[in-house]
Amino acid sequence: SGSVRSENLKETWRHLGRAAWAVGSRRCRHCPHSMRKMLAAVSRVLLGVAQKPASRVLVASRNFANDATFEIKKCDLHRLEEGPPVTTVLTREDGLKYYRMMQTVRRMELKADQLYKQKIIRGFCHLCDGQEACCVGLEAGINPTDHLITAYRAHGFTFTRGLSVRAILAELTGRRGGCAKGKGGSMHMYAKNFYGGNGIVGAQVVPLGAGIALACKYNGKDEICLTLYGDGAANQGQIFEAYNMAALWKLPCIFICENNRYGMGTSVERAAASTDYYKRGDFIPGLRVDGMDILCVREATRFAAAYCRAGKGPILMELQTYRYHGHSMSDPGVSYRTREEIQEVRSKSDPIMLLKDRMVNSNLASVEELKEIDVDVRKEIEDAAQFATADPEPPLEELGYHIYCSDPPFEVRGANQWIKFKSIS
Repeated sequence: SGSVRSENLKETWRHLGRAAWAVGSRRCRHCPHSMRKMLAAVSRVLLGVAQKPASRVLVASRNFANDATFEIKKCDLHRLEEGPPVTTVLTREDGLKYYRMMQTVRRMELKADQLYKQKIIRGFCHLCDGQEACCVGLEAGINPTDHLITAYRAHGFTFTRGLSVRAILAELTGRRGGCAKGKGGSMHMYAKNFYGGNGIVGAQVVPLGAGIALACKYNGKDEICLTLYGDGAANQGQIFEAYNMAALWKLPCIFICENNRYGMGTSVERAAASTDYYKRGDFIPGLRVDGMDILCVREATRFAAAYCRAGKGPILMELQTYRYHGHSMSDPGVSYRTREEIQEVRSKSDPIMLLKDRMVNSNLASVEELKEIDVDVRKEIEDAAQFATADPEPPLEELGYHIYCSDPPFEVRGANQWIKFKSIS
């Protein structure tokens, strides 16, 4: 263990200090006092080095590879002659970044689960643990200036789009420090170039995403919009209307179906006559991607983004993924699927485990180094949770804030028509 190695190091330096003291005393008898002071100082320095965690010393001294090449699963294609590459390069820097981000999303969702069960988080709450490769992989394949809109399973995307865990958890608990000032909760979160977090399945997300892509094209910017929805929303009519408009106008839009195999409590086989969601665009090209492998998601996203930026119009991606929790916190998640099924996915296809194994086996990182990241992430989540429970709730007079963007503010009628609130942007 690290503590045993640390003690061994200390004992070694003590022996070295005693030996140096003895040699110095014999060779410099004419100035024993100054020699003893010097050796004592050296000994203190050496002991200070020895007191550093042994794992950090080992990591610092180990020579890691700068990058490694991996084979990834080939995507299924629709109306495409060629797709994303089947090999990719992962750098050590990117690997550590992806690992930290996925671990942060996982721990943040587990903390949200705990806070909900403690009744600190109220209302609706939809967790995305198990789907970390989707949000982190998509972000790795686009630019910060690109746009993203999704449905209500949005915590992970809110984080990868640049918001802090503190702002997300504080929004979940309805506090003033939340990313929507405590007024949005789990289903309505926003960040720069991130448009939520929308509660109406399919109806808001997909048409609005096409509209954002239209704005990108209209303004002549080299930007695209990622428009996400789930397999449960994939059968709704407005999605196909948005497909049609996007194809007619060649909008730079990536339509992304996060297929986690269950729409609420209904399996895809029971809900859809065709479960080939990547073919649903018909005239729009499509990709079916392993959504549990971050490298697959990254490469597919880069391919799709390049397709859109080239002016070819929209493209459709289906990410085959899995959620470990139920649909929402009120869903135990085991009434329509077995515990054995969930455990099998965890043991064979967990996105964090897959990345970890790749990095360790290719000498991009050590187990000890990744454990240190785990410890850092846990501390960050705990600190954020402390803030999210201590931060004050917004006062009643702020109920009408941020309804409209206007200056000067004007009065907004509440549920009781005699009570008015000021709308301040």
